[in-house]
Amino acid sequence: MRAGHMTPFPQRFDALAPVVDQVFDLETVLKVSVGLRWAAMDPEVRIRLLNAFRRFTIATYVANFDKYDGEQFEILPGARDSGTDRIVGTEIVSGDQHMRLDYVMRDENGMWRAVDVLLEGSISRVAVQRSDFRKTLADGDANALIASLHRKIADLSDGVLTS
Repeated sequence: MRAGHMTPFPQRFDALAPVVDQVFDLETVLKVSVGLRWAAMDPEVRIRLLNAFRRFTIATYVANFDKYDGEQFEILPGARDSGTDRIVGTEIVSGDQHMRLDYVMRDENGMWRAVDVLLEGSISRVAVQRSDFRKTLADGDANALIASLHRKIADLSDGVLTS
């Protein structure tokens, strides 16, 4: 975020990629976003889709956090359980403005990883993606979704990143 537009998009992408890989369980997020069609997909197609989804997720964060105006990221006290998941509240604070982001975390063999992000405590990123992805899959197959993600990556990066 502090690097902003002073650092080229690909460089910020490369810097953020290992963090996203460590923090998020992107395969679980993608499975839930795709829904029942995931199980029927050819394993090679699943790998291609996961790779495109990973790049899309990283590009989304790079594009959304492209400037720094003194914002602070704060972890809120009092994580709460939701079934076997744990919800960790955070806020991005900029002056007197607060944007709440809750991370739904899941324990995978002793390692907690994010499986959803809730904007203002209720708007699920996975639910929004599920709606978008299912619409694309209804009109085509997984290749249509992969192509859609590639277009979104190019749009987010102003054409710098391609498939």
